[in-house]
Amino acid sequence: MLSSVCRAARLAAGRVTGTASRRWVSQTTMLSQAPTEIPPALWKLGKLNHVAIATPDLEKSTALYRDVLGAEVSGVEALPDHGVYTVFVKLDNTKLELLHPLGDNSPIQNFLDKNKNGGMHHICIEVNDIQAAMKDLTTQNIRCLSKEPKIGAHGKPVVFLHPKDCAGVLVELEEV
Repeated sequence: MLSSVCRAARLAAGRVTGTASRRWVSQTTMLSQAPTEIPPALWKLGKLNHVAIATPDLEKSTALYRDVLGAEVSGVEALPDHGVYTVFVKLDNTKLELLHPLGDNSPIQNFLDKNKNGGMHHICIEVNDIQAAMKDLTTQNIRCLSKEPKIGAHGKPVVFLHPKDCAGVLVELEEV
């Protein structure tokens, strides 16, 4: 398709005179000489791993998904390095992560202070190489909230990206 577009552009440029035609021909020539294959990326964005929901009442939220909606839920897990308790709700195509503060210094407590009823806290997307992703994103002025990945709830390296750099959404990357 690209070659037919370039041919049509060259024909059209042949009908136009002056500098504009030379500029048009040179741009279309550059397009036609572009490599046909895109080099592989150093890292790849994968599937949605989970959507995290902060909750002021972990028992009540767990019961909603388990007892009312009939979902399979995990047990409560404490993650002191992240300052949270988590419960995972298994869905067919992804998971929900219920988050509750573990101590007053928890980032989830800060979120709940601003959002008394709780709400969506972050999304988690899988990557195949978290170090390469962090390096590449940093060069594109996307701030990582830590210098090095931490071990997340699934026992895998994770890093969070600043929401101001990600369209207002706190994004977690998890290496798989």
